[in-house]
This record gives sequence, C-alpha cells and structure tokens, in this order.
Amino acid sequence: MSSSRLGLRLAVCLLNISEARRKYIVENVAKAALLKKNGQKHPEVSVLNVFSDQGYNRSVITIAASVAELGNSVLAACLEAFQSIDMEVQEGIHPCLGAVDLIPIYPLSGVGVEECGAVARSIGASPYVMNCNVTIDSQDLALGKEIASAIRGSNVNGLKGVQTMAFPHEGKIEIACNVESFEDQEVTETSEGSQYMAYSVLGDHFYYVSPHYIEAQVKKLASDQGIGIKGRALIGFTPQECKNCAEYAIKEGIGEFWKIRRGIFM
Repeated sequence: MSSSRLGLRLAVCLLNISEARRKYIVENVAKAALLKKNGQKHPEVSVLNVFSDQGYNRSVITIAASVAELGNSVLAACLEAFQSIDMEVQEGIHPCLGAVDLIPIYPLSGVGVEECGAVARSIGASPYVMNCNVTIDSQDLALGKEIASAIRGSNVNGLKGVQTMAFPHEGKIEIACNVESFEDQEVTETSEGSQYMAYSVLGDHFYYVSPHYIEAQVKKLASDQGIGIKGRALIGFTPQECKNCAEYAIKEGIGEFWKIRRGIFM
C-alpha cells in the first residue's frame, strides 16, 4: 500500500543518541516519540527500529511519522534523551556532540523533498543518510584510516555521498560509513550488484552507493594489505525497506514496531 492510499504524507527521522548500555533509557527515548504531551499515543507515529552498539555506547532510533506529527515526535524523544543522559559522565568511542547527535530526516512518499526539508530544518536536521559499517580483520587503526580515506566521497576517487571514519570496535577496526542520497542525471546502472541503488519520491530520482559495493571496495583495499574483512553491518533500512515498514506500521497502528518487525519483514 502506498502512502497516498493511507492519506498521509510520510517522512522518517534517524535519531542518534549517546546511550546503548542502559537499555531502559534507550527504550524510554523511543517510547517518548510515540506520546503526545497529554500522554496519549500519536496515531501517525511509529518507531521502526532501535539499534544499539554497546562498544560505541550509541543507539540509532528510526522514527516514522506523518509530516504533521514528525517534528513534535522527534522533539519529545530529544527532550527525553537530554533529561536522561548526562554527557559529563557518559563514555563511548564514537564521537558525539551531545546526548543527541545526527538527525537525518527524509521523505518516503506523498511528500515533496522541499516540504520535508522545511520540516527537517525546523528541528536542525540533515538529508537522508544510511549507515553501513565494514569491519576489517585487523587492529591497525592507521590502516583503517587509510582505507576510510580512500573511499571517502570528498576524495577524487572516493565513493560519491559516502562519509567515512575508522574506529576500534570489538577488538578489530571498523570502517564506519554514512551513505547519503544524491541526484545525478549521469547515473544509469542501478542494481544490487552495481555501484548505485536508486529510489524515487514523487517522481524525483535519488541514488546512493550500494552497501555491497562499499563492502567490496573495503575488501579489496584490505586485501591489498594482506588482510580480510569480518563482515558488514547495515544500520536501519534501505529507503525502500523503510518505506514498506513505515506504511505497514502506521496503517496497522503499531507504535512499537521495532519489537515485532523481525517476524514480519525478514
């Protein structure tokens, strides 16, 4: 079912918070996004996914909502995070500016990019981003930084829209990638095995570098140094997966969708 048939214009926010080791705090932040000021549930809001990494002590909470409700929902979650997380004593490897960091927001369908952007700016957000992390079988941070630099989109031969950093993680080095969407009239080949994947919002076409391609590039660069990779982690959803989950969850009135999604869309 499309968003237009739901009668709603849907958008999604990825809320990053500086907490993963105290599960009750993470869940309280997620649940805060679902409640109005009077304590009643938002009928047009669902938390699609909660991903926590105890090593980084960071969590990513995926909030889907109608455009009319998204701003208030995200602000409620942010307020809960600020009240619950004391950055003076908080520990974690991944850099963060505060209890809440990096709030990308992007349209699904039924809402134009410009309108969604206006909502995003009202809560200090940035465009759509997907997190794709590849772990190399090494403890050499300098090597990890070299690989991250080689695929970074700001470099001449890097991957477009990909921002990268290297971190120690669970005894190995993780190449952490933020994968941003972009518009490019020259992109023609889009498939699971190609460099780019595509999706559309109200006729506007967007592209992003395939997670498989990112993994393949990291694997090649690591192999050139005589090491392998341990695996890849995709944090959250691809755009189409996100759209499908959001439409289903809001249609069915499932606010805490993250608790049941593995039994529906896996």
